[in-house]
Amino acid sequence: MNTFTFHNPTRLHFGEGQLLQLTAEAQKYGKHVLLIYGGGSIKRSGLYDSVRELLQRAGCEVTELGGVEPNPRVTTVNKGAQLCREHRIDWVLAVGGGSTLDCGKAIAAGAHYNGDFWDVVTNKVPVHSALPLGTVLTLAATGSEMNANSVITNEQTKEKLGWSSPHVYPAFSILDPVFTVTTPKEHTVYGIADIMSHVFEQYFHQDSNTPVQDGFCESILRAVIATAPLLLNDLTNVGHRETILYCGTMALNNVLSMGITGDWANHGMEHVLSAVYDIPHGGGLAILFPNWMHYVMEDNIPRFRQFAVQVFGIEAEGRSDLEIAEAGIAALREFWTSIGAPSKLAAYGIDDQQLEAMAKQAAGRSPIGNFRKLGQSDVLAIYKMSL
Repeated sequence: MNTFTFHNPTRLHFGEGQLLQLTAEAQKYGKHVLLIYGGGSIKRSGLYDSVRELLQRAGCEVTELGGVEPNPRVTTVNKGAQLCREHRIDWVLAVGGGSTLDCGKAIAAGAHYNGDFWDVVTNKVPVHSALPLGTVLTLAATGSEMNANSVITNEQTKEKLGWSSPHVYPAFSILDPVFTVTTPKEHTVYGIADIMSHVFEQYFHQDSNTPVQDGFCESILRAVIATAPLLLNDLTNVGHRETILYCGTMALNNVLSMGITGDWANHGMEHVLSAVYDIPHGGGLAILFPNWMHYVMEDNIPRFRQFAVQVFGIEAEGRSDLEIAEAGIAALREFWTSIGAPSKLAAYGIDDQQLEAMAKQAAGRSPIGNFRKLGQSDVLAIYKMSL
C-alpha cells in the first residue's frame, strides 16, 4: 500500500426527502445563485419547480443556464462563467446528471478567470479559487457529486479532457433516488457501465497489501451486478435506484483509491472516442474495457483471477489461473451484454477510419495508464479489438 492523504469536504445528503435540505444549504452561500441544468427533464419531472420553490424560501435571486450538453462544451462553460461575473453570482447550483455537475464545476472555477476556460482544462492556467457549488443529482453514473473531477469537451478541436481542482469539490450534494426514477433504460445501462468502470480503474493496479481496498471494490461490483437486472426489469423501483445511486457515489469519491495507483487508461481512450464521435461515455467504456483486460491480463494474472472469483464467483477447481482470469473477463462481457450495453464500436457505426488519429491523440505525446503503460500502438490495437 502506498502512503496517502485523504480529504473530501463534500457534505452528502442522501435518501428520500433530502431535497428539503436545499433551503438551509442555500442560506449559507449567498443570495445570488446560478442554476444550471440540462435538456429540460427536470422541468418535466417537477424537480425544477421544487428547486425554485426551495430557493425562493431561502431568499435567493436565481439566474438560469439551461441546455448543458451530455458531453458539456467549453463554450457553455464560458457562457456560464460570464453570467456569474455579470450577475455577481455568489454560488452555483447544478441540477442534473454528471455532465451538468461537471459543467457546474467548470463554471464555478471559470467565474474567477476572465478568459477561455480551455486554458484551465489544458493546464495553461491554474485554478486558485472557485465559487461554492451545490448539486442535486438525477443520474447515477459519474460520481461527480462527491469529487473534484470534471470532463469538458472542446467542440472545435474535437478534444474531451479531464481536469481537477480541490477548489471545485461540491460544498454539498443532494441525492434522492426518487429523482433518478425517470432515467430511461438506455441511460440507466450506461450509468451502470460507468460506475463499474470507475471501480475497475482503481481495482486493477499493481500495488501490494490492499485487502481492504480490494474488498471495497469487490463489494460495490457485486452489489451493482446483483441489482442491475432487478432495476432494469423495474425502472421505477426506488430501492434498486437507491442501491445503484450509492454505488455510483462510492465508486469515485476517492475512498477506493486510498493507498493505490489507479490505471485510467480506458477513460483516456474513451474520452478521445466520444470527443470524435460524441457517443455515450458509458457505452464507450463498455466496449473498451473487456478488450483492455484481454490486452493487459498477463501483466498480473493473479489480479484477474481474484476479480473472476471474488466478483463473478467463477469456479476455480480444475482450472489454471489463466483460464479463471479469462472466464472472469468473459463473464463481464456477458453481463454487460445481458443488460443491453454495446460490445462493438460498430454499434455506433464507427469503423477504422479514425483509429490511428485517435490513438495518436490518446497516447501520442506520452503513454497512458499505470497497470501497464500503453503507447500509441497499444491503444490502436485495443481500438481495433473493439471494432
